[in-house]
Amino acid sequence: MSSAPKNLQPHQVFDIDGQGASKCFDDDGRLKRTGTFWTASAHIITAVIGSGVLSLAWATAQLGWIAGPAVLLLFSFVTYYTSVLLSSCYRTGDSVTGKRNYTYMDAVRSNLGEAKMKICGLIQYINLFGVAIGYTIASSISMMAIKRSNCFHDSHDKNPCHISSNPYMIMFGIFEIIFSQIPDFDQIWWLSIVAAIMSFAYSTIGLGLGVAKVAESGKFRGSLTGISIGTVTQTQKIWRSFQALGNIAFAYSYSIILIEIQDTVKSPPSEKKTMKKATLLSVIVTTLFYMLCGCMGYAAFGDLAPGNLLTGFGFYNPYWLLDIANAAIVIHLVGAYQVYCQPLFAFIEKWAAERFPDSQFITKEIKIPIPGFKPYNLNLFRLVWRTIFVIITTVISMLMPFFNDVVGILGAFGFWPLTVYFPVEMYIAQKKIPKWSTRWLCLQILSFACLIISIAAAAGSVAGVVLDLKVYKPFKTSY
Repeated sequence: MSSAPKNLQPHQVFDIDGQGASKCFDDDGRLKRTGTFWTASAHIITAVIGSGVLSLAWATAQLGWIAGPAVLLLFSFVTYYTSVLLSSCYRTGDSVTGKRNYTYMDAVRSNLGEAKMKICGLIQYINLFGVAIGYTIASSISMMAIKRSNCFHDSHDKNPCHISSNPYMIMFGIFEIIFSQIPDFDQIWWLSIVAAIMSFAYSTIGLGLGVAKVAESGKFRGSLTGISIGTVTQTQKIWRSFQALGNIAFAYSYSIILIEIQDTVKSPPSEKKTMKKATLLSVIVTTLFYMLCGCMGYAAFGDLAPGNLLTGFGFYNPYWLLDIANAAIVIHLVGAYQVYCQPLFAFIEKWAAERFPDSQFITKEIKIPIPGFKPYNLNLFRLVWRTIFVIITTVISMLMPFFNDVVGILGAFGFWPLTVYFPVEMYIAQKKIPKWSTRWLCLQILSFACLIISIAAAAGSVAGVVLDLKVYKPFKTSY
C-alpha cells in the first residue's frame, strides 16, 4: 500500500463507500478486521480455560465447600465486570468512531498517561513471560502422565515408573519455536479454536472421572471448611488457603490480552458490544466448567485432592481416557502459549523496528515459496528473538518445575493490577467519574479489596516455593 500524504487521515485516503472505510480497509487505514463474536469467544475461552482448571480441585480442597465455590463465583463476577470496563477503553472518546487502542498499553497511555503505561507494560510482559513458563511446566507434567500411565499399565502397577521432566519440556519448547514463527495474532485464530476444543475435552474428562469416582464411593468427600488441621498444620492451612486464592485468580486471568483480542473484531456492530457479549458467554461457560471441575474433584478426593487433577488421579483405569485427556492438555497449551505470547512478540518487534529502522536484519522480509500456499514471509529478527524467548522460558521451567506454586504466584502478581486496577482507573478517566461520588467510591472499594486478595495469594504462593526449594535439586526433577 502506498503511503498517504501526511495531511490526510486514513479514512480520507480509503473512503470509497462513504462510511469512513473501504471494502478492504478499516477506519484507521489497516486491513479490514474479520473477527466475530465466535472467534473472540474462542480466543477468550482458549486463554481462560487453561492449565488453571487443573489446580481448582486442590484450591477448593484448601477452602472447603462454602468458601471454595463462593470464591470461584466472586472471581468470575469481578473478571466479567472489569473486562466490560476494559472493553470500553478500546476506543478513546466515542465507542464507535474514537481512536483505536491496539494493545492494553495503548489504552493505558491514552487514558492514564505515559508513566502508568510503562508500569502497566512491565507488569503485563513479566506476567506473559511467567505464563509461558507455567504452560511449559503443565504440558511436561501431562506428557509424563501419559508415559507413566502406559508404564503402570504395562507393568501391572509393579514399576514405580520414575521419569525426568526435562525431555518433555524440551519437546514442548521445540513445538513452540515452530509455532512462534506465525507472524501475527490474527493469523492464529485456527490454533485458538483447536485449543478451545481441547480445553473442553480435557475439562469434560476430568469432570467425568470426578463424577465416576464419587459414584464409585457413593459419597461426597470434603468438609465445609476445607482441608483439616492434622492433615496439615495450622500455619500450612493458612498459607495453602492464600495460595488457593492465587490459583483461582490465575484460572481467570485473561484481561492482559483482552484489548489485543478486541482489535481482531470487525465492526459494525461496535467492537465494545461484540466483546461484551463474547466476555459474558466465555465467563459463564468457564465458571460452569470451573465449578464442576473444582467441586467434583474435591468431592472425589476430599483432603487428598491433587495439585493437578488429571495427573494426580493415581493413574486409575481407564488409563487410555487419561491419556486422551492429557494429550488434549498438551495440544491446548501449545495454542494457549501462542495466544499469550503474541502480544509480547509484537511489542518487542515493533520497538526494534522503530529503534533500528534501517537494519535489514530487523525489517527485511524474505519470501519463501510454499507449494499450494501463499509464500511465507521469513523475518530473521523474528526467527532469532522468538527462538531465544522460547529457549529461556524452557530453561527456567526446567529449573523451577513447581506447577501449583508458579500458578499461584502468576495469579497473584497479575490479577489486581491488570484485571482490576488499570481497567477501573481507565474507566474512571474515560467516563470522567467525579472523585468521591458513589460510583467512584464503589469502584475504589472493589479495587482495594482485590489488592488485599492479591497480596494474600502472593504470600501463600511464595511460601510454597520456599518449602519446595528446600528439597529440590535443579534439573533433577522426576515424578
